Amino acid sequence: MTAADVSSREAEVLSLVGQHLSNAEIAAKLFISVRTVESHVSALLRKLDVTDRRALAAFSKAPARSLPLPLTSFVGRAAERAALTAMLTAHRQVTAVGPGGVGKTRLALAVAGEIGGDYPDGVWFVDLVPVTGPGPCVVAAAVAAAMGIGEQLGRAMTESVVDALADRDVLLVLDNCEQVRDGVAPFLERLLSTCPGVTVLATSRARLMVPFERVYPVPPLSLDGGGESDAVALFMDRAAAASWPPNQALRDPIAAFCARLDGMALAIELAAARWPTLGLDGLTAGLADPLRMLEGGSRTDERHRSVRAALDWSHALLAPEDQALLRRLSVFVSPFTLEAAASVAGATADGLARLAEQSLLVVVPSSGTEFRLLETIRQYGNEQLTAVGEWEEARARHLRWCTLEADEIRNFGYGWRVRFDAVADDLRAAQAWSDDYPLTRKLAELTFARKLASESQIRFEQAAALAPDPAEAAEMYRQAAAVAGCRIRGDDTYRYLLAAAEITPDPAAAACDLATAATTTHRFWGKFERLPARQETVELVERARGLAGEDPAARAAVALAEAGVLSDAFGAAQGPADNDVPETVARAERAVELAHRLGDPLAESAALDALIGARCWAGDTFGTAATARKRIVLLAAAPDTPAAAHEVLDALGMATETALGAGDLPGARRSGRQLADHPLMTEVGHRGTCWLVVTEALAGDADAALRHGERFLESWQRAGRPAKSALAPAAAAVAMVHGLRGAEDERERWLGVLATMGVTPECTYGYGAVFDAIRLLDQDRFAEAADRLAPEPDEVWKWVTWIWLHWYVALRAEAAVLARHPRAAERIAAAREIVTGNPVAAALVDRAGALLAGDDERVRATAGAFQAAGCEYQAARSRRLSGSPAPAGSIRTG
Repeated sequence: MTAADVSSREAEVLSLVGQHLSNAEIAAKLFISVRTVESHVSALLRKLDVTDRRALAAFSKAPARSLPLPLTSFVGRAAERAALTAMLTAHRQVTAVGPGGVGKTRLALAVAGEIGGDYPDGVWFVDLVPVTGPGPCVVAAAVAAAMGIGEQLGRAMTESVVDALADRDVLLVLDNCEQVRDGVAPFLERLLSTCPGVTVLATSRARLMVPFERVYPVPPLSLDGGGESDAVALFMDRAAAASWPPNQALRDPIAAFCARLDGMALAIELAAARWPTLGLDGLTAGLADPLRMLEGGSRTDERHRSVRAALDWSHALLAPEDQALLRRLSVFVSPFTLEAAASVAGATADGLARLAEQSLLVVVPSSGTEFRLLETIRQYGNEQLTAVGEWEEARARHLRWCTLEADEIRNFGYGWRVRFDAVADDLRAAQAWSDDYPLTRKLAELTFARKLASESQIRFEQAAALAPDPAEAAEMYRQAAAVAGCRIRGDDTYRYLLAAAEITPDPAAAACDLATAATTTHRFWGKFERLPARQETVELVERARGLAGEDPAARAAVALAEAGVLSDAFGAAQGPADNDVPETVARAERAVELAHRLGDPLAESAALDALIGARCWAGDTFGTAATARKRIVLLAAAPDTPAAAHEVLDALGMATETALGAGDLPGARRSGRQLADHPLMTEVGHRGTCWLVVTEALAGDADAALRHGERFLESWQRAGRPAKSALAPAAAAVAMVHGLRGAEDERERWLGVLATMGVTPECTYGYGAVFDAIRLLDQDRFAEAADRLAPEPDEVWKWVTWIWLHWYVALRAEAAVLARHPRAAERIAAAREIVTGNPVAAALVDRAGALLAGDDERVRATAGAFQAAGCEYQAARSRRLSGSPAPAGSIRTG
């Protein structure tokens, strides 16, 4: 016996038995008598062949499936199942087309359940009913939610889903496509053209018109065979579930009745639900008038008229107060509680029970009983709202409820995310039809807190368009800009800030926006697809300066822009000229001073970032690292807002880089792991793990470096293999690790990644020279290592001043000694002066001096210094160079 033999009511009872509810509690939950519950429990014991309630409870907790488990049995349709199965075997995208209520979903689920084993990566069901809004991204978001695919920051959701399914062999069932047809079509075209292992079975009221599509018209239930037809079988099954089975002698009259319904599954089920109270005569009488009333309507599809006839008939049998309740409940798009129904529709428990008993309302047992309307019935209710002139009133009550829910969600404590997920579709639906500013803004804030960054950006932009005044609109654009920054979308950030500057009535605020936009192009240059010309940003600074007046915040923002834009210290291929470095530092220090006076930690952090850039170009490695650490402390108590999150992400990345430059490997690990594990970076591995890969490689933890490296590579490939030079150090680091392990094929693969990023050897005097030198020295290729490090530091200072100067000069000293360079002693002395205070680089220089002196004991002693600094590889190398037993220079593997 299987779940297919269990009626819908029995399934509900079984679920509640699994929650260890008594018969009385179950009766109260389902609004039925205790005696009826006892009858259902007895039937379940018999059907499932178990002996007691404990066994029933265990049965109810069977593992969940990716396909929803139907609460009622699937009846008949053998020919249709065979035909649809054959079509799916031959084609990659089949759309089951037919009017509402014909049984498209049930047929699709039955076929998917039968052939699901043919797809190694499973069968996935996506209900598009709650989806609102245009475009393929909303469809992709529904697919991602059903399959557990996370959003990739910096990528559209469509691309995230396509990348996730690129090499998977799955059957995707998309249900109820008609309402988002314009979004489904481009989504499927992109999906199927890119993912060869994906097969799609869609249900819709109209074909989707995509290149891969094959259409299967779903017919009504068969009427051939009279009393033995599928239509009659369905009626008999559902009537028996509602009370007692009809007499077999009534099969032929029932067949005639089903023919009046054109064999529509929904109409038959609704009729069968009334069997206990009306009998066949009453059903036939009740059906007559609505059928005639619908003749000649605006709909031309006869089967759709039949579904409407069934709904009209069922609606006509309701008491006026139940009719009103049904249509008012139709504003809900998600399951709702009694309390919600009372607030929005004036519902009572008795009213909901009456609708549930007539199969017009589905009871959803959960931690607390919820209800939902089938979509066809919900749409019918919407039409009734319009017909009686209650549309605006009902939607207004729904909007008030949604607004209250949005306001109170964060008061649910740790459970707020669960609460948000439960009502999110209603919030989105209310926002879509109302364009209500307060709800739109709240939805933007909630989706950001839920780490749905792409939706949050869209909502903030929508809020800007709906804001009651220009000042509020400008603020929404600023929030959208911050979210875009978190999503690695610099172009959007820049656009939003300019939009805010154009509409704000406050000149000082406009100055801040213009200055921040200019600063963004230099501070976050790597986030742009099209970086604005420098002259454009200089003009923004000039405009901002003219608007700032004496406003402290505006003056601080302009000072920050001047420190970055006018000196080109941020992200430029060339830094300030030698004689400009003191001026650059002075400008940055002034920006920090002005920001500190504001008492705004975000503004001060941004200014400190300017100082980091200035000190970096000045060659102040330890000052740079200390400034980066100060940013982390400053932001420790930052609120969970888009602007704060954007600043925190940048600060963590900068702290990791600068700690590496100062030889603080433990510190680099801490901040690197925080960045990689940040919720907004989880799905952007190439951004979140870049510097963690470098840290683990330099520390000598090969396993960690390669593990994070593969995560980095996978994410970089999903992102479209961007040619971003800022990502290249990670690829170079992994290539070095493979070289140290002797895996030349893997090393070549990663060098290919490096080339794809647009990085050439002459542009890698910093990390490229460091990683190459470590590998060449490990392989005793001392002359080659010395040649790789031949340029004097001041000849290539642009590339080594950042985090690589100490590593560069220290390794250069060791290579000179081992290659017997005549100026080895001179290089050791110069390096020691530079790296003093750097635990790793200083130990490298000490080892070079010991090697030059031929003092094995001193060489061996440096192993302890390296271990204390967290640099296991160099500790192992010291033991090797001193002649101590150790793996032959191999990088650590555990």
